[in-house]
Amino acid sequence: MTAVGPQERLARAALTRVLEPGDEQGGRWLRTFGAAGLLDLFGSSAGARDTVRGQLAGATERRLDGYRARAARAVPERDLSAITAVGGRFVCPGDAEWPSQLDDLGPARPIGLWIRGRPDLRIWSLRSVAVVGARACTPYGAHMAASLSSGLAERGWVVTSGAAFGVDGAAHRGALAADGATVAVLACGVDVVYPPGHAELVGRIAEQGLVIGELPPGDHPTRSRFVLRNRVIAALTRGTVVVEAEYRSGSLVTARCAQRLGRFTMGVPGPATSGLSAGVHELLRGEGVLVTDAAEVVELVGDIGDLAPARRGPVLPRDLLDPVSARVLEALPARGAADGREIARVAGTTADETLGRLYELHSLGFVERHGDRWQLASRTTQETLARRGGA
Repeated sequence: MTAVGPQERLARAALTRVLEPGDEQGGRWLRTFGAAGLLDLFGSSAGARDTVRGQLAGATERRLDGYRARAARAVPERDLSAITAVGGRFVCPGDAEWPSQLDDLGPARPIGLWIRGRPDLRIWSLRSVAVVGARACTPYGAHMAASLSSGLAERGWVVTSGAAFGVDGAAHRGALAADGATVAVLACGVDVVYPPGHAELVGRIAEQGLVIGELPPGDHPTRSRFVLRNRVIAALTRGTVVVEAEYRSGSLVTARCAQRLGRFTMGVPGPATSGLSAGVHELLRGEGVLVTDAAEVVELVGDIGDLAPARRGPVLPRDLLDPVSARVLEALPARGAADGREIARVAGTTADETLGRLYELHSLGFVERHGDRWQLASRTTQETLARRGGA
């Protein structure tokens, strides 16, 4: 990996004020000319406009004027000082801390990332899972997000989300409650708290985890920036879990981006009648994988052998009987008693074998004897009725 020179770093910091996140055309120019070279082109005199447009394929005059105006106002030294003042840093491609999985975004790769928090982003991103979902989530959605995230944190996984109200906030809180690692990816400057109601939460994440974003200090979010932020969440993580999402939810944007990048895409099911789970269910009808807890998530995104425990209902005493004894027990009537010959006929066994099994079942408390007749013990009767769909 090539070390980033001071001039290139300064130019990339400036370009975070010039190019919008996810600008693929800008990303192609950046790859062609380098950050310093592209910034020089944007800063060219007005008289060189035609020459610059010839070099920047696809740049309209109006668009180029916009880039030039933004470049003229960019003061990267001030932005770098601002991030240092809040204990942060600016990381860009070529740095040791740069997560290489972001390169999967191609031309839409971030120019750089503004970061608050002490941990190393590259290391944390190696074992990271995104937990995203509805802002206006139900208590069920908040519970599932928090439970999943705390379980992931306890297993040594980093929980990544967007610090929004609803599922995002519950996911971060679940990880923090387990003293685990969590990353908040913002659609604004990392020194700007949005939503304002999450000031305390974002502060805790900055102290215990990482707060990151593509936009320079002081920049505020817009609708499009929220949508574009989701591609970073998807690219940084091994998989994305969606907890509650309507058909047009931004969380589904994250999930679809994860699918395009070859990441695991998972969904937590909800009631079939809930509009807030409709988007998740649509995801699960496609390539999404249904998950209900952290163990099932880790089984997908983890290493070989990280298997979720086998799931089964409770083991009843009669489940432990051998096949013949179970058949004899099933042959007894649900109500009333029967003699040994009748039971043998129904069970398809000999009278002697049936009698021997009945005595064994009696000693185990499954049946009662009344003279030559046998009947189910009271607790066995209830169990048999339940199994047969009786009252």
